[in-house]
Amino acid sequence: MPVFQRQKANLKIAVILLILLFSACAREPEIKHTNTITIGMAVDAKRLLPLLASDSSSAEISGQIFNGLTKYDKNIKLIGDLAESWDVSADGLTIIFHLRRGVKWHDRTEFTSADVLFTYQTVTNPKVPTPYASNYGPVDKVEAADKYTVKVKYKSSYAPALEAWGMGIIPKHLLEGKDIASPAVNRNPIGTGPYKLKEWVTGQKIVLEAFDEYFEGRPRIDRIIKRIIPDTATMFLELKFGGIDFMGLTPPQFKLQAQTDFFNRYFQKFRYPAFGYTYLGFNMLDPRFSDIRIRKAIAHAVNKKDIIAGVQLGYGTPCTGPFHPETWAYNPNVKDYDYNPDKALKLLTEAGWKLNGSGRLEKNGKSFSFTIITNQGNEARLKTAQIMKEQLKKVGIAMNIKVLEWQAMLHDFVDKKKFEAVLMGWSLSRDPDMFDIWHSSKVKEGEFNFISYKNEEVDSLLIEGRSEFNRQKREKIYRRIHEIIVDEQPYLFLFVPDGLPVLHKRFKGVEKAPIGIWHDFIRWHVPQDKAQWYL
Repeated sequence: MPVFQRQKANLKIAVILLILLFSACAREPEIKHTNTITIGMAVDAKRLLPLLASDSSSAEISGQIFNGLTKYDKNIKLIGDLAESWDVSADGLTIIFHLRRGVKWHDRTEFTSADVLFTYQTVTNPKVPTPYASNYGPVDKVEAADKYTVKVKYKSSYAPALEAWGMGIIPKHLLEGKDIASPAVNRNPIGTGPYKLKEWVTGQKIVLEAFDEYFEGRPRIDRIIKRIIPDTATMFLELKFGGIDFMGLTPPQFKLQAQTDFFNRYFQKFRYPAFGYTYLGFNMLDPRFSDIRIRKAIAHAVNKKDIIAGVQLGYGTPCTGPFHPETWAYNPNVKDYDYNPDKALKLLTEAGWKLNGSGRLEKNGKSFSFTIITNQGNEARLKTAQIMKEQLKKVGIAMNIKVLEWQAMLHDFVDKKKFEAVLMGWSLSRDPDMFDIWHSSKVKEGEFNFISYKNEEVDSLLIEGRSEFNRQKREKIYRRIHEIIVDEQPYLFLFVPDGLPVLHKRFKGVEKAPIGIWHDFIRWHVPQDKAQWYL
């Protein structure tokens, strides 16, 4: 066939495919199981026991399987979960938890105070590789007064105490004497939560089913399917065609693809600031990044506003430090680093780096080149890295980008400190205590201070902050921490992204609140008149 005829034939095929695609996009999503919610997830979970669930994917699923003694309500107020109530002594050194009666583990065994005591002993066991041991702070003793009463005595006052007991409780009768970190235990969790694990196909899906004897009442949605779809474009197509019901949209998807009549007809859209931030973390063991002038120079060389405009399409705000702008711990007087390449070059020159004839920084015959690592499946982080690469090139720094599978990145690089810089994000606790992230003792493998940050004043303030109950005094402590960390720039704090989740409209009972939309998921339901939607 002549070339022009082949081109004509190919064009005809392309037109037909486009027509079919647009026709498909106009179809109703084909939902096979109306009372199942299928959620798109970019990365697989790692370990599902709550004391080991240190990444967001694992924590989200673990939170459906396990309960803590306490939890946050929709207005970010601490309320009882497995604990029905509690009493705190006048000096703040003793908490007596009164447990709910009749709570069942998924194997129908009764939950008791023995499980709480076992969980505490496990999470504080130095042989258990958990980042959460310090959450229990200055606990002196935990004892089971009786089957439904737990008494906790502290050596000194500890402000985040009630929040700390929100970590999921694990079953003594099943896990005593077991290797807590083993895959056999973490891939077969038994909890007290509203859902129990039914199936886990690595890299493909995790299936949870409703627990009929859940103490707050059986969830009204029968099943949760978490589908692992690393590519956000593929995930969005799955959303439109009924393969998933929920996903967090990227800013381009939200702004450019989710504004159609079709989308508005079938999906609910939400927008609110995420309770977390995106950052570039420097390995402080690297001789270059141990120099504060280098870290400050990079801060001046990166234009955050361009990143928010180019990556987030305006759906986000600049981040100045480790505290969320809407919390009382945030210091409004801390000034962000202005975008100023001249300041950046001045600092780099002071640190001994000079521009060569090719516009590259050199020192002792070596050019300034470093690699950042970030995770696969996060388009915003990759685009952020690409913009930073171009911005740093203007001051003579060559930045390389390495994209890794999530679990491999955490286990093989981050935990082992085999990186120069890492582009990641933190989801924040509602209490401002950040001992686990910033204290110099939290640098062991699997712990959260993987950049190896160390500052004696910050160490002291972190301990003081978690032992002070007076809100005004705590505010002063954390605002000082904010000042110090921003001045030292162990992270380049980039932005607080807006959460942009979308959900199929057949789900009712969804309420947007200060804590988000998932606070009352067990009350979500599909009305009878919608039960035959899209079969």
